[in-house]
Amino acid sequence: MHQSAPDPRPRVLHLAQPVDGGVARVVRDLAEAQLTAGLRVCAACPGGELADSLRELGAEVRLWRAVRSPGPGLPGEVRRLARLIAEVRPELVHAHSAKAGLAGRLAVRGRVPTVFQPHAWSFEAVDGPTAALARRWERWGARWTDRVVCVSDAERLTGLRAGVRAAYTVVPNGVDTERFAPGPRPALLAESGGPVVVCVGRLCRQKGQDVLLRAWPRVLGRVPNARLVLVGDGPDRETLRRLAHSSVRFAGAVADPVPWYRAADLVVLPSRWEGMALAPLEALGCGRPAVLTDVGGARESLPAALAAHCLVPPDDPAALAGALAALLSDPPLCAALGEQGRRHVTATHDVRHTTARITDLYRELLGGARARAPRVPSECRESIHS
Repeated sequence: MHQSAPDPRPRVLHLAQPVDGGVARVVRDLAEAQLTAGLRVCAACPGGELADSLRELGAEVRLWRAVRSPGPGLPGEVRRLARLIAEVRPELVHAHSAKAGLAGRLAVRGRVPTVFQPHAWSFEAVDGPTAALARRWERWGARWTDRVVCVSDAERLTGLRAGVRAAYTVVPNGVDTERFAPGPRPALLAESGGPVVVCVGRLCRQKGQDVLLRAWPRVLGRVPNARLVLVGDGPDRETLRRLAHSSVRFAGAVADPVPWYRAADLVVLPSRWEGMALAPLEALGCGRPAVLTDVGGARESLPAALAAHCLVPPDDPAALAGALAALLSDPPLCAALGEQGRRHVTATHDVRHTTARITDLYRELLGGARARAPRVPSECRESIHS
């Protein structure tokens, strides 16, 4: 009986939890590029829109039942993932974010070339003993990691300062500059109103919308007809609603944020921590300047002209209000910064550059898989840039 020849193309397995926000967009962008490059792409995740979008691209999707945070169910999640990996038999595993990085590396334990992408380090999200435990795990887990992919040099330095000794590659985030592009201003808000500030992100402590809402009355003191729109959903929604002024609109989760970027005069993301957020890059792609807190890779994501006007300290409502009000009061400056931001993103943060560098990294790791080096050689105290 004739048997078909085995498929010689490498199989990559992406592990994802969470399955929304920036993590989902990165996984989808990588899968699309890797399928185009001729790789076989499989993803293990708890379902949701990410799973649906990956299937539409032609990727194989396996359901992995796992909650967002570590907890008593972790051993079962690891066992389920180990069985799934044994069935898929990938040549390389790419784990995205803290939870998938934890369960994935426990399941694989270095038997398959493994890439871990933190998408912001887990220990930045917690304090006290929990943060100490998270740092300890990341140091331990590095022995089962062939490469840690950071989206900014700041994220890499955060890992090194925490004692995570690994082989690092820094690949800045990218966005689809054809999709996130300038266009006509949509009629999402009453045209009789004043300038519009838009914040796109999950409604949670990390993204700092509570700081923005505390800053907003000061903005109104200088720009009384300004309006603020929070785009996104999350666990802090009701708490934030109680803090909000009547000029604040909650738009909820949206399938496509592009119309909101185009409706904005100014975009803001007051995060407490990040690796390199996608929302500001998307806003710049649409020709809108973005005010950011100076955390993670924020400074690396902006051209120098925007950094001078648009970076403020984290958790500082007064500084945030001052930057927003100053830009809203100067529409020509806002427009000029938006144009500069668009040119910057097109030149340095096009998603095609990002996905090509990750695919090149896979080829490097797959090429060396038969002669595996020790997990963490001493020279890897410094970054290895692709």
